[in-house]
Amino acid sequence: MPSDNLLGEFVKARRARIAPSARELALSGPRRVAGLRRDELARQAGISEPYLTRLEQGVDRHPSPQVLQALARALELDADTSAYFFSLAAPESTPPVAPNVSEDVHRLLDAWTNTPAYVRNRRFDVLAANKPARMLASMYEPGRNLAREVFFSAEVRELLPDWPQIAEQTVAALRAEADLRDPATGRLIAELETSEDFRRLWARHDARPSRDELKRFAHPEVGELSLRRQALTVGGAEQQVVIVYQAAPGSRSADALARLLTAGS
Repeated sequence: MPSDNLLGEFVKARRARIAPSARELALSGPRRVAGLRRDELARQAGISEPYLTRLEQGVDRHPSPQVLQALARALELDADTSAYFFSLAAPESTPPVAPNVSEDVHRLLDAWTNTPAYVRNRRFDVLAANKPARMLASMYEPGRNLAREVFFSAEVRELLPDWPQIAEQTVAALRAEADLRDPATGRLIAELETSEDFRRLWARHDARPSRDELKRFAHPEVGELSLRRQALTVGGAEQQVVIVYQAAPGSRSADALARLLTAGS
């Protein structure tokens, strides 16, 4: 199971990613650690080294907002990663149970007869999907977990020409969106860590929520499709996200998607 010292492990991992030369630090003799030493980060954040040690070891898990802000600046965290970093210091709480997909959302999905769309939770479990989404990729079948599909399915690797970038985005979004204190999420992470690719990316501690983007598919029946991916939150069900794929009107991808859907009708 993943460690429960999420805050300490994050600080230590991000400290290791900062090159001392980038901070114009004097390099006297060999260094025993990658990146900054504790005393160097503590000095740049304006906190004591013993206190930083307690943070990294998980002795102190709820630093003040001022300390978090100072560390975020010293670690050069962007807005997304800073938000994730601050969430790690929040008091632990029991994660809410994700509700079932409502009938209204099911009807909405089914009404999009020419638009692939599905619903996932923040652990990347597919909760519902319309027929176009299931025809686009088997990983969108309800009951599948998208992170598991990305790292363990050979079919998905062939389907996604930009698999390395998709893998990075999936890991960063999973870290940013999932509740890592949730036991079910912990079991998922433990399973995913049996993948060397996942382990390497997870160790980077990148955290970026899903963004709207252009996503390419190399479909075995209709060839390549470039579809605009949009993520929509579900009102009253904050744990759920609706993902919609659209092709630019009149494009080759629109023609390919139309052929795919016609073949399955």
